[in-house]
Amino acid sequence: MVWMESPDSLEALAFGRPDHGWRRRWFVVMFEADTTAGRLFDIVLLLLVSASVLVVLLETVQGLAQPYAGLFLALEWVFTLLFTAEYVARLTCVQRPLRYAGSFFGLVDLAAVVPMYLATLVPGLHVLIDIRVLRMLRAFRILKLTEYMHEYGHLGGALYASRRKILVFLSAVAMLVVVLGTVMYVVEGPGNGFTSIPVAIYWAITTMTTVGFGDITPKTNLGRAVSSIVMLLGWGILAVPTGIVTAEMTSRRLWGGPSRRCGSCGNEVHAAEARYCHRCGTVLG
Repeated sequence: MVWMESPDSLEALAFGRPDHGWRRRWFVVMFEADTTAGRLFDIVLLLLVSASVLVVLLETVQGLAQPYAGLFLALEWVFTLLFTAEYVARLTCVQRPLRYAGSFFGLVDLAAVVPMYLATLVPGLHVLIDIRVLRMLRAFRILKLTEYMHEYGHLGGALYASRRKILVFLSAVAMLVVVLGTVMYVVEGPGNGFTSIPVAIYWAITTMTTVGFGDITPKTNLGRAVSSIVMLLGWGILAVPTGIVTAEMTSRRLWGGPSRRCGSCGNEVHAAEARYCHRCGTVLG
């Protein structure tokens, strides 16, 4: 079998890849998902994680818990022993095992096996076995989602650049639901379920966001009229954050980079190579 290795993977830099021998081969398989063996190993690992979580979920179903209690327990121990062996193997094949043990995935791998052992002493900790689902994060390595980090950065940059506008928008919405909730409290009153202003604000939030649980509903004609206004406002309000972020992303795409705010006139739209504000001529920072 040919071992195709990643020359400078993050794991190799962080945890230390052995120079030769079986530890190096294990490292390639267990840490380098861009190799054929590593990809296959991670796929099998994810299937085992999915199966182990499924066993825990099925064990909580009343119709299955009693008839298959022995089978579920045996499967959980099989998965736990397999994951324990994998964790020990990862510690063994790296040159800096303590660094791996303290890393995010190292802690997740440890948390995936510890609850089962502790459950033998404290039965209530058995439910923590579901933490194994965090190991599904390894799917990001298999699917090579790092190739899309540029797009993630583009979206994150647009959200960050829009933070002030979104904050102002949310503040306006917060004031609006307080006012509308107060109005509904006055109009409907405790007799119709609006027992306090906070309860009325809760109603205004659920109505404006079009969730509408229906646990509190207006009974008077005036209350229904106010409710109709809140519903119509909700349609328009939900589109505002999307428009803000979309406009920022469009601006970044057209102008070739993140917006830079002019300290003099406040203009945020400038070309990527611009040194001066095209509106007032102020030097950009």
